[in-house]
Amino acid sequence: MTDRKTTYLNTGIYTVSEAWRLTGVSKERIRRWLRGYHSDLRKKDYPPLWKSQLPSLENKVALGFLDLIEIKFVDAFLNQGVSWSMIHKVREKAQKLYPETNHPFCTQKFFTDGQQMLREVHEETGETCLEEIATDQRVFTEITKPFLKQLEFKDGTILERWWPLGRDHCVVVDPRKNFGQPTIATNGIPTQALARSYRANGSVEEVARWYEINPKSVQEAVDYEQSLAA
Repeated sequence: MTDRKTTYLNTGIYTVSEAWRLTGVSKERIRRWLRGYHSDLRKKDYPPLWKSQLPSLENKVALGFLDLIEIKFVDAFLNQGVSWSMIHKVREKAQKLYPETNHPFCTQKFFTDGQQMLREVHEETGETCLEEIATDQRVFTEITKPFLKQLEFKDGTILERWWPLGRDHCVVVDPRKNFGQPTIATNGIPTQALARSYRANGSVEEVARWYEINPKSVQEAVDYEQSLAA
């Protein structure tokens, strides 16, 4: 029998409030996407968009690391005008093509497999876009390219880490560290702990001395936490 704590250590664990803090997507949307909902206006039941990595805890939605990333992608598509029905259709097809995962947007295959799902189309203008073959629905790569650069894949396929400030910075979200909470990559110190220490002391250099780390790491942790609170 798999130990539940071990599972959480490997997948990360987040409440809906924590997922909202890290992704910027409203708590109501997150619950709808993971639980489904009923529309009184349309008199229709909408099923969950995908199944969470983790079972509910005390009847509350619990999310894993892959859920966070899936939320980010769906939010990006919606913000760029991709219809809700189109997202459902694309996910349904992706699920059939990649049955090994409940989170197809978290696999690099979804964005690079030109034979089955998506293909790059080079416009006469020189602009590159992604074309959904089944429906000819075009989703410009600008929707996903910035976020894809923040993701680290093992062996080019398995999603391992999210670098929310970019790969050239030290803040990382790694499901194997600190239950998936944002940390400093080199030593695993939670960014929240560094930000709290800074608020209490007011000196980046002093906090760096306490934790015996580079002041730049402290500053990036503080800046990141401030960006989440904005």
